[in-house]
Amino acid sequence: MMSLAITQMLHEARQAPAAVARQLALNTDDYAAFGALLRACPPSAILTIARGSSDHAAHFMGYLIMARLGRLVTTLPMSLITLYQSQITCEGLLSMAFSQSGQSPDLVAPTRFFSEGGACTAAFVNEPDSPLGRAAKWLFPLHAGAETSVAATKSFIAQLVAGVRVAAAWQEDDPLQAALDALPEVLARAVAADWSLAVETLTHVDRLFVIGRGTSLAVAMEAALKFKETCGIQAEAFSGAEIKHGPMALIDEGYALLVFAARGPAQAGLLALAEEMRGRGARVLLAAPAGTPGANLPLVESASPDLDPISAIQSFYPMVEALARARGMNPDQPRFLAKVTRTR
Repeated sequence: MMSLAITQMLHEARQAPAAVARQLALNTDDYAAFGALLRACPPSAILTIARGSSDHAAHFMGYLIMARLGRLVTTLPMSLITLYQSQITCEGLLSMAFSQSGQSPDLVAPTRFFSEGGACTAAFVNEPDSPLGRAAKWLFPLHAGAETSVAATKSFIAQLVAGVRVAAAWQEDDPLQAALDALPEVLARAVAADWSLAVETLTHVDRLFVIGRGTSLAVAMEAALKFKETCGIQAEAFSGAEIKHGPMALIDEGYALLVFAARGPAQAGLLALAEEMRGRGARVLLAAPAGTPGANLPLVESASPDLDPISAIQSFYPMVEALARARGMNPDQPRFLAKVTRTR
């Protein structure tokens, strides 16, 4: 087993509650003005621009906007701009880009193209003075602080919070904003939650499924990525509905599943799936609030069910860091990966 006093990944994951509190205290007028603009001039099309963990954060925000505001959100295939030079119509378009570094050309080029074409563009980035930050008309710093571990943790959580702030400002939803204001304390409890059962269960596995649905699907996608990059586990994320369209054929005796069953309309189906898979002999790790039948990983509840996935991923990060070390790996230095990725 690898012996490290404390990894940078764990140190930064533990900083997330403070980073969220810092972000929530800043740029309040900017978010309010952005929300007012979107109400006064509703976009005819909405795109998100991101890759990797940032794309999962964009997915989370997009789901909230679609569910709460009834506006369709799609993910831009960046190669349409960078490789195919597609002349996408910019009139009435809202594009929102998510990045930790703001350096990758395939995020910067589309944002600059849309800005120059007259679209409303926003960048949510941890490095404000970056090419992406300069390319967008609206800049929303994440205020997560320096993040040096290759595996993003606090910057991802800060991106999730920024996406909720957009939805709350656009909708003028005071209860959701109040739930956000209370989130740092929730995250402080979530980072200390005991997920050691997951380390014991997954130390020797080489593949697993991570399941979510609705607002929890984005964190299932993020968890699967972290299993791959820090632990060398072939992890795949699926919706609790999609898994029945083929992937379920792989699940047999001993197969490992991590199910994120946050509160909300999707929870009942996820609990039923977890029970069905246990009956098949699968090793099911079920992250759900205390008192939920079958739950064996504690999910700390927030003041809004829509924020529970943020609490869940906060608890996940220290667990996956410990799992990486239990498997003899250094989560700060995943093989073949760098902190800043520049793709075109």
